[in-house]
Amino acid sequence: MSGEPSIFFADVNERQGSFLRRTFVVGGLTTLGVTALTIRLAQLQVVQAREYSTLASQNQFNFRLVPPPRGRILDRNGVTIAGNRPSFRVLVVRDETKDLDQTLDLLGRLLPDTLDRRRAIIRDVNAAPRFSPVPVKSDLTWEEFAKVNLYAPELPGVMADMNEARFYPYTGAFAHVIGYVAKVSDRDIKAIRDRGEEPPQILFNPGFRIGRSGVEKALDTDLRGEAGGTRVEVDARGRVVAEDVGGSRPAVPGKDVVLTLDADVQNRALEVFGDESGACVVMDVRNGDILCMMSAPSFDPNLFVSGVPTRTYRALADYERKPLLDKAINGTFPPGSTFKPATALALLAAGVDPADRVNCSGVFRTGQRCWGRHGSQDMHNAIKNSCDIYFYTMCNRAGVDLIRDTAMKLGFEHEFDIGVDNQRKGLLPSTEWKRRTFPRDPVWHPGETTSVAIGQGAVTVNALQLAVYTARLANGRKAIQPRLIKSVGGVDRPSGAEVPDLPFSVEHLDIVRGGMIAVANDRSGTAYRQSQLGLGDIQMAGKTGTAQTRNYGSGNRRSNVWSQKDHNLFIAFAPVDAPRYAVVVIIEHGGRGGGTAGAPRAREVMRTVLLKDPEMRERITRPPPPEATGPQIDEGEIGAAPESAIAPPAPSVPATPRPTSGPRPYLSGPQ
Repeated sequence: MSGEPSIFFADVNERQGSFLRRTFVVGGLTTLGVTALTIRLAQLQVVQAREYSTLASQNQFNFRLVPPPRGRILDRNGVTIAGNRPSFRVLVVRDETKDLDQTLDLLGRLLPDTLDRRRAIIRDVNAAPRFSPVPVKSDLTWEEFAKVNLYAPELPGVMADMNEARFYPYTGAFAHVIGYVAKVSDRDIKAIRDRGEEPPQILFNPGFRIGRSGVEKALDTDLRGEAGGTRVEVDARGRVVAEDVGGSRPAVPGKDVVLTLDADVQNRALEVFGDESGACVVMDVRNGDILCMMSAPSFDPNLFVSGVPTRTYRALADYERKPLLDKAINGTFPPGSTFKPATALALLAAGVDPADRVNCSGVFRTGQRCWGRHGSQDMHNAIKNSCDIYFYTMCNRAGVDLIRDTAMKLGFEHEFDIGVDNQRKGLLPSTEWKRRTFPRDPVWHPGETTSVAIGQGAVTVNALQLAVYTARLANGRKAIQPRLIKSVGGVDRPSGAEVPDLPFSVEHLDIVRGGMIAVANDRSGTAYRQSQLGLGDIQMAGKTGTAQTRNYGSGNRRSNVWSQKDHNLFIAFAPVDAPRYAVVVIIEHGGRGGGTAGAPRAREVMRTVLLKDPEMRERITRPPPPEATGPQIDEGEIGAAPESAIAPPAPSVPATPRPTSGPRPYLSGPQ
């Protein structure tokens, strides 16, 4: 019937076949899976068992680098001038804090000054490797250290410990020559990679410091040492749970560096400068050792160890007397009349008779003026009286090229290998320099030599070059080279005395030195009153200099504006009969003559140097022979200089006030 439902019956054999096929497929896949798992387990547990055992151990233990103690920097007598001291600090581990902002808020209640550095702290913490502790504040007081430890349970991820921090006990006295250390910056890492090298991992340690300037920078690799490491056991989250003492490696301290500097002399130099700006360098004329290399005003390098505040740095950088500038090697100045001995040697080399005389009326034919009217002057008296007219008249007998050649042999326009960089060479002009620098007016004119002859015009030098120049004049035989680094890690550096002979005759050097002796010991010398040492029969020879810093035109050279005042210079050596030490003083914009600003300071520094020398002390305390007539000072009284120590002075006309009218292109002031 068409309306009734139809019933179909499936084949039993067909259904059974389908079930068997599914069972076979699932069983096969299961068998393959079990087989693969068995093979993999066998590979992991048998074939690669040792490899994964090592990896498991590495996951259980971490090796954390430990910064090494930085090597000390010592003076010539073993006095520490850059060392390390214990320092309490507080650190934060980002991965152990639940909420970094909340942790820093709580820490700010204990250490309020961390709030000012909050942004920098967060930047350092985020940049640090995982589970690496980041210093938040160093040099905690005992009270702050105890407070942090007391509240440690409430500050997850915060810990306080003790480490070694760089310390400069003499603060500003050695700031420029030694430099300072600071945190590693991204630019430091980039500079290393730009050289094709891979930065050492210790550089990424947030507490590590590298040399940023001076000796600290120049010998950073030697001072840095070798990093050690602590093997610690960590949990699954990387937190330290124990320390494996047996697996740790101690850090190797950096090498000690011994300098030729003397801490007492360096301190005395900074002290006598007071508020003045400038530089002082002292050298041993026998071997080139630098006993003092001071720049003023200075700064406290300890400020830079933990990071100097921006406001403090800007105050130092913007101050017109530039306390961050190393004026001993990086500052250049016109040498003024201290350059005249070099000009005199050039004149002698050109065949000028030192007995030839020039009449000084106070005015040269080009309109240039002398600081006085000296009358008839030979070379000896021209150096003693610092007579510009003599050198104006004579200079073109030598010419600018011979003057430059002579000055270079005496140490100018050189960068010396003293172990630190950042030296400026200065300039000694020449006919070639004129052609190269001024193509529109390439000819050197005789009138231009007059400025060079008295250390003005385009001539610029630094204090270290002046010290080398003075040491070579005093030594008289060797082209002494300066030495600042005495030894590194116990290995001595070469002496500055292992050098060739000077290319000047003894007779010529004696003439120049005789004039310098008269400057400081002839009663009419430009620095007589300020150069008496008061140390028995020991005398000092010297040369004053006043360097013009602007063109006065017909106006007055005096100014109450510091930056418009003249520079004052003084170079000297002592004792005159057997020279041992040379001293150079530059007073930047001192506003007075070299005899009144530079010489008194040089005298005090020289006294310190001589009194520290055992042989000089023995000479000072030795009873003088009955015929001794050397200058003796007692409570300000000034004695007469022995006539045998200086060449007999020629008659001269007393100096009179200089006229203030007329052009003065390069005027050398009171010397």
